[in-house]
Amino acid sequence: MSGMAELLMAACDQRLLRSLDVQFARMIAGADQPALMLAAACVSAEAGEGHVCLPLSGFTEPLLFGGRHPELARQLWQMAGEPDWDTLLPAAEAVSDGSRATPLVLHQQRLYLHRMWQSEGQVARFIIKDAPLVGFDEGRLRAALDRHFGQQPEDWQKIAAAVAITRQIAVISGGPGTGKTTTVAKLLASLLELSAGVLRIRLAAPTGKAAARLTESLGKALQRLDVSEAEKQRFPAEATTLHRLLGAVPGSQRMRYHAGNPLHLDLLIVDEASMVDLPMMANLIAALPPQARVIFLGDRDQLASVEAGAVLGDICRCAETGYSSRRAEELMRLTGCVVDGNENPSAPAVRDSICLLRKSYRFDASSGIGQLALAVNAGDIRLVEKVFAAGFGDIERFSLSSSEEYLHLLDSCVAGYQDYLLLLGQGAMPEQVIEAFGRFQLLCALREGPFGVMGLNERIEASLQKKRLIQRASASGKWYVGRPVMIARNDSTLGLFNGDIGIAMNDEEGSLKVFFPLPDGTIKAVQPSRLPPHDTAFAMTVHKSQGSEFDHTLLVLPGQFTPVLTRELVYTAITRAKQRLTLYVDSGVFNNAVKMRTLRRSGLVERLQE
Repeated sequence: MSGMAELLMAACDQRLLRSLDVQFARMIAGADQPALMLAAACVSAEAGEGHVCLPLSGFTEPLLFGGRHPELARQLWQMAGEPDWDTLLPAAEAVSDGSRATPLVLHQQRLYLHRMWQSEGQVARFIIKDAPLVGFDEGRLRAALDRHFGQQPEDWQKIAAAVAITRQIAVISGGPGTGKTTTVAKLLASLLELSAGVLRIRLAAPTGKAAARLTESLGKALQRLDVSEAEKQRFPAEATTLHRLLGAVPGSQRMRYHAGNPLHLDLLIVDEASMVDLPMMANLIAALPPQARVIFLGDRDQLASVEAGAVLGDICRCAETGYSSRRAEELMRLTGCVVDGNENPSAPAVRDSICLLRKSYRFDASSGIGQLALAVNAGDIRLVEKVFAAGFGDIERFSLSSSEEYLHLLDSCVAGYQDYLLLLGQGAMPEQVIEAFGRFQLLCALREGPFGVMGLNERIEASLQKKRLIQRASASGKWYVGRPVMIARNDSTLGLFNGDIGIAMNDEEGSLKVFFPLPDGTIKAVQPSRLPPHDTAFAMTVHKSQGSEFDHTLLVLPGQFTPVLTRELVYTAITRAKQRLTLYVDSGVFNNAVKMRTLRRSGLVERLQE
């Protein structure tokens, strides 16, 4: 093994790199190319941490590994010969500008894995090609929008609908309670009213839970609309997951629908778009027919996808310059609302296809949850403490510095989950049990340790057993009536996907099955032995909770700060709560998390401006 490879393995031992990164680097570069080996390992590690590329401006000795291990960084840099990347990388056989097939691509001073460069370019070209739709009747559109939204001087939902109806590609971003689903229902009503023929509309979301919530919330919004029964029949009945939509093939990266076999639709609406990673977005775009329209909905301030990229956040950054003057005038004519515009030649054209919803209809000045979410999103620690000190009735904060407080946390979880277990004991229907389980949820930042998902799931099970709310056959008993599980890997054969939650119950014949709610409102019962990989779900990570909402959310953070604790994670956890939020956190750890902003390195914003 070469000297560089040995040093990279030492970085692996320190958990600065993964063994995958080192193996990739050794495949790309020989022992006589130590600098290229270092670059390959680092760009692979960046992808593993959710970054799309490695900017050369940050690829320096002091910034290597985020400055966490300066001595090892110094040794690696010396072993690499203190490289000049501008000279070295373009000369390497394994690196190109993308014009030939190479494992690594250097584009605009950013180093990519080839697949990431290709996916980012595909998304950028798709967004850039968006153009105004011509041929619509402004008078009829204004009348339809007035009918469904009313006439107010400031109505961002109405503006969002106008943006989406007049563009082939549109992005609508807003926080909790800003009415994204209501906007979509009224937007669809307006669009269907204006369209003469059949409009094939599909709804999709990244997870089963998010798809089910979109189906439910859109159904409720539809009932409030002033449209005929015949018009309601033209609305899509249910949402599906992106994996189901694209026909993900089990055990592979292949999709049934792609550029050579496009989806059969005219309009696609994707909810919770902040969760869509770059490769999935590229797959989705490839499968769209050329004339299809697409609307992305989401909250740009939420956690980005677990995999690489922050596509929604990157696109929404283009809206920070505001609308062009011409677009602002058009939106004012269509909505009757006041819309500001400006002339900025360097602003990306995509800004005219985005709408940021600004008003929350769920959280007002009297809502502690809403005020805390605003303070956290602003990264304002003084405002955060002011919110906690204000005595709001819907938020509570407890410390976790002693074993007594940890026991209090477990008691809170027992109290939160006892309702669905009592219903289960009373012989309630699966639908009632599942609905009751979804009212309370414990969220964690970590997977392991006493403050993580695995440790808390074990302790909650033990506490529920002690209270005789569950009956395990033994202390290590895996299955019992009432066990909630979350699917960890897609299984399209069973129709179960990553993030789906089910509860173990006896069926009518007394056999233990796991009951899952499906997006169409029905329930699927599956034998435990047939389930794909899964975890107990009394506690789940904040990442896994995206696309869900709970009446009462309890968030626990570890006693020591770790890099995974970020503003976006805290904001996402807070905004899962609809009525009540309980925090078990050390105030210093919480405040440090609020100050730590997630930065996903990519070139998408720059490529949208090219």
